Amino acid sequence: MKSQQGLTVIFQPDNRKAVVPRGVTLLEAARKAGVAITTRCGGKAGCLMCKVRIEGQDAAAVRPAGDAERRKLGSLLHEGVRLACQAAVWDNVTVIVPEDPLKAAVRRKLEAARRGEEEDLW
Repeated sequence: MKSQQGLTVIFQPDNRKAVVPRGVTLLEAARKAGVAITTRCGGKAGCLMCKVRIEGQDAAAVRPAGDAERRKLGSLLHEGVRLACQAAVWDNVTVIVPEDPLKAAVRRKLEAARRGEEEDLW
């Protein structure tokens, strides 16, 4: 929903929201919403750590990819992958933030241990 203060960005799977002005990057919006998106390059499209997914019609809710982002992501752009540090908000949008790889590995180990598939956790 558009508000007088700005545009709404929803981050899934945590359903966290931020209201931001048009032109703010998804990385800035994520920080405002308290969503952790990893980056090392300081928002210069150098590290590729801030990949997020924007699906369906929401793809038009962010600025089209620039040259640097197109070079870095290549065919991933056609799958809805964007760099949060480069994609600027133009309209209300829902963004899917992938699970941190380390957290995903720990979660899988814990789930396997609960099912009794592994004797040792590590």
